[in-house]
Amino acid sequence: MKNILVIGSGRSAVTMIKYLLTNSNNNWFVKVADYSKHLALDAINDHPNGKAIFFDVNDSKQREKEILEADIVLSMLPASMHITVARDCVRLRKDLITASYVSNEIANLNKQAIKSGVLLLNEIGLDPGIDHMSAMQVINKIKDKGGELTSFKSFCGGLVHPNYDNNPWNYKFTWNPRNVVLAGQGQAQYVENGQYKYIPYNDLFRRTEIINILGAGDFEGYANRDSLTYRKAYGLEDISTILRGTLRRKGYCEAWNILVNLGLTDDSYIIENSDSMTNREFINMFLPFISNKTVEDKLCERFGISINSSTYNKLEWLGLFSNERLSVRDSSPAQLLQSILEKKWILGDNDKDMIVMQHQFSFIINNKEKRLNSSLLVFGDDTKHTAMAKTVGLPMGIAAKLILNGDIKLSGVHIPTLEEIYSPVLQELEEHGINFVEELI
Repeated sequence: MKNILVIGSGRSAVTMIKYLLTNSNNNWFVKVADYSKHLALDAINDHPNGKAIFFDVNDSKQREKEILEADIVLSMLPASMHITVARDCVRLRKDLITASYVSNEIANLNKQAIKSGVLLLNEIGLDPGIDHMSAMQVINKIKDKGGELTSFKSFCGGLVHPNYDNNPWNYKFTWNPRNVVLAGQGQAQYVENGQYKYIPYNDLFRRTEIINILGAGDFEGYANRDSLTYRKAYGLEDISTILRGTLRRKGYCEAWNILVNLGLTDDSYIIENSDSMTNREFINMFLPFISNKTVEDKLCERFGISINSSTYNKLEWLGLFSNERLSVRDSSPAQLLQSILEKKWILGDNDKDMIVMQHQFSFIINNKEKRLNSSLLVFGDDTKHTAMAKTVGLPMGIAAKLILNGDIKLSGVHIPTLEEIYSPVLQELEEHGINFVEELI
């Protein structure tokens, strides 16, 4: 019997765990380890081939014991915690799968992992993950036909299903709210028409482009932090344009840009006794003192918007100008903003979510310029088995099956850009309704 250890059973892990248990007739046993045993028990759902345990990743003895008993480990921990598990996996000769970006610390384990015959497979979720695999499939197809890629852009977004889109932001939380609030911080960098472009955080949400995806309407895309490193990963070192970005509905970025430039997404300091303040007082902290003007007037004047505008309506709808008291104490501006958003952007009990992704390729073949869009649209089933949970979790589960069955025989640190990985994973994803539509334009 093969023993699978899943560390973490949060919302993105639910579909993956269900997949592993469904396929446990392959002579698998699935152990789900979480600091909240209640969450782990809920994920196992009394399946005879599963077990839930309390797990403290900082307990080195427990961590070593559980990893030693496993044949493969799937980590759904926060990205910063993967390294602790990865070191043990290399030392104990156990393969590891994560959906997180490869950190420098993980990358530095490559030689040791190869020596130990261990595979550390990262970035095999949605974004990163499905984006890599689907892009590489098209890139290699174009190259195999003698084509030369001149431009590659890729955008992805986790949004609310159109039938449940009932707020002026056209957005609800479908993944970690903290990551949403802190998204884009730092500097975006990419190449466009052979020129390096760098966008500071305070300007990021003003630099967007409009994208239409499979009849689902218009979206606006903004650049991710670092698109440059993927030139080498995708074998596109000489390409003149490469950009990876995030999708939101039209109008979102203009309003979010105001929150950024007010300073509400700053996570670097604490506002003491914040629970004694109202939302209105919180916003006023970031505006100048003008005795004869309201908070609303000062904000509109600073950002050049009208009180009748759709952007102002978004801010007002959040309750930013209300006298409702903040609910968290001694917190950063970002944490306080998150607490406000969590009351308004929550998925309702009957809501569903949506994943949208589009790759845009420009290439030359037979001396002719061509363009190809490859697009994905996935809807969630309910608030538990969301589109986000499916698209993050299924690639991890499928990869685990391929590794356990001996279909993937790699060692070292990898992301899923090799055909040995992406071809069978994408093929099985299609069986789960996760498939791309290609359009020559």
